Amino acid sequence: QGPLAESGGGSVQAGGSLRLSCAASSGFDGCMAWFRRAPEKTRRKIAHWYTYDGTTWYADSVRGRFTMSYDRAKNALDLTINGLKSEDTGMYYCAADSGFGSCFRDYTSWGQGTQVTVSS
Repeated sequence: QGPLAESGGGSVQAGGSLRLSCAASSGFDGCMAWFRRAPEKTRRKIAHWYTYDGTTWYADSVRGRFTMSYDRAKNALDLTINGLKSEDTGMYYCAADSGFGSCFRDYTSWGQGTQVTVSS
């Protein structure tokens, strides 16, 4: 899948929306995921997309407010965040790993991260 590049972070007021994008440099099939590292907390996965069949998963903390979309032609996974809350503040990372199987796995490719800051 090659290197990953995220974009779209920024500073937003609570209740607002953001769209994060992640692009892989080459095509692949497997899992793409978004992770978040909140301040003074460990990095945790918040969503993933299984490119073989479009199966998705969202963490309870984001389900209903976060939505992914995948563009196979661009090897890109977007994350739209609505109803931003202060607890959504953090560094957001895109990750990918090739191959069949569960997306609850170790990821081999990572982006550099994009910061999201939500102010109340």
